[in-house]
Amino acid sequence: MVTFLSAGAGGAPPPAFLLFEPNLKCSNSRRLTMWARRDFPDFLPKQVEKIKDPYARKLASRIERVPVNFSKDHVMSSVVKPKEQKEANPVVLLHGFDSTCLEWRYTLPFLEEAGLETWAIDILGWGFCDLEKLPSCDVASKRDHLYQLWSTYIRRPMVLVGPSLGSAIAIDFSLNYPEAVDRLVLINPSVYSKGTGNLATLPKAVAYAGVYLLKSIPIRLYATSLAFNGLPLSTCIEWTNIGRLHCLLPWWEDATVNFMISGGYNVIDQIEHVKHKTLIILGEDDHIIDYKLGVRLHCELPNATLRQIPKCGHIPHVQKPDVVSRLIAEFVQSDQLQRVKTDCLNHLCSCDDFGYLYKQPVSPPSLQFRDITLVVGPFPEPCA
Repeated sequence: MVTFLSAGAGGAPPPAFLLFEPNLKCSNSRRLTMWARRDFPDFLPKQVEKIKDPYARKLASRIERVPVNFSKDHVMSSVVKPKEQKEANPVVLLHGFDSTCLEWRYTLPFLEEAGLETWAIDILGWGFCDLEKLPSCDVASKRDHLYQLWSTYIRRPMVLVGPSLGSAIAIDFSLNYPEAVDRLVLINPSVYSKGTGNLATLPKAVAYAGVYLLKSIPIRLYATSLAFNGLPLSTCIEWTNIGRLHCLLPWWEDATVNFMISGGYNVIDQIEHVKHKTLIILGEDDHIIDYKLGVRLHCELPNATLRQIPKCGHIPHVQKPDVVSRLIAEFVQSDQLQRVKTDCLNHLCSCDDFGYLYKQPVSPPSLQFRDITLVVGPFPEPCA
């Protein structure tokens, strides 16, 4: 059975080393010189050092930039690579609108503990990619960037996980590059908006003013409190600081305005064409995406399963990471378990009155989830 990490596991990060000048003699007239070790990549904003959340700190320390050929040049793109490669198809985690791979600070360790090869990728224009030479950040560019990253480093059909707007990104990508996707996981999907709407027609000066307001602490704090129900103020402030780190990069405003005036994602007419097996995960108390839209998506996708998490808001993979990781792991490994069961049955033969015996020693099917009880529901009635 898989042993998942406890929600309180991990502990505080190790204290910074204090480096003293060798053979330095202390005196009242002389101060010791010391330096704090930097535990994070140099390209992250220095404010990351103020983050207290041990999971965010640990994941931030794993972020790296890799070159991705794009737009006749290359972009140094930010990713969290898996700790080890697996034979099975990998899980690739996207993030939502104007966010980063740090969204997955709690869920990614659970998925790795479940034995899944897990990547976390920053979408072009958000996250911590190097955009000093600002490329276009419209839908086509985001799609091409993701494909180039996949074809360079992953090169196997992936389980593509998209929360919120990331669901629209996942749907758009799966239809344009079906060979790159094994199946989809859509979390509190935001797929019925018609792009950025009237925001696409704003004068640039007004667009920049709105984007500048978007990164302000009061607006971000309000958005965080709306996404997570009943969150203590101290936690809300910490999560707000984590969520706006990428806004402190010098090209964030330009990239966000570029996406806004490009029109954004509109995949409404594409949904029915998605043939990949899909898992939809909904938070019962989501105050941003209407539950009815999740049910509608379940009806329109031809090969979808829907699960609901009670007492959970808009970002389940942050609020209920243990449940989300279990649902994803079961969904990913379901076919693998079925294949193992089939292989075992193929080794059975009928014999005497004692029933069935194995022709040769065979390991029984994996029962790693047999002791896990998921509290999810209620489920909608099947659609006609």
